[in-house]
Amino acid sequence: MALTYSEPGEIGSLAPDFYLPGVDGKTYKLKDFESSKALVIVFMCNHCPYVQAVNHRINNLAKEYKLRGVKLVGINPNDAVKYPDDSFDEMKKMAAAEGYVFPYLRDEDQSVARAYGAVCTPDFYVYKPTARGFELAYRGRLDDNWKDEKGVKKHDLAEALEATLSGRQPPSDQPSSMGCSIKWK
Repeated sequence: MALTYSEPGEIGSLAPDFYLPGVDGKTYKLKDFESSKALVIVFMCNHCPYVQAVNHRINNLAKEYKLRGVKLVGINPNDAVKYPDDSFDEMKKMAAAEGYVFPYLRDEDQSVARAYGAVCTPDFYVYKPTARGFELAYRGRLDDNWKDEKGVKKHDLAEALEATLSGRQPPSDQPSSMGCSIKWK
């Protein structure tokens, strides 16, 4: 596992479109989420210990904010040939075992991860809907302690969502997410 940190996002940049299969048998595109009050996109996978450590936190955040009109989407771009734990079949098993309440999508050709500039798993993005489309409001970490949920003192992603839902821009200090590098083909 190669530890990698996400790069700063260009606040206000538009979310690239996508058309990806989900583990639920549906195919999703960005337009499917246009009614959301905020959109969280998480580049994630099955095998990375950083993602494994926060899977339930991601799912709990999706549950909590779903009631407030926030949609969360997980996208797995990893090379499933070299990392078979990240295959589509294994994604289905993971989503079922974890009880994901959000779409978990497969980026087989990795074009979506490249378009977003994703570099690690997990890599978190928060977009706010505007007349122009979904504009980036936050790119950073989930919280300040991936290893120990009880040790978390700062909930960066939740704070970014609160600001976005209140019509404010999240703080410009957006600490990088950290995790395994995306496994490129």
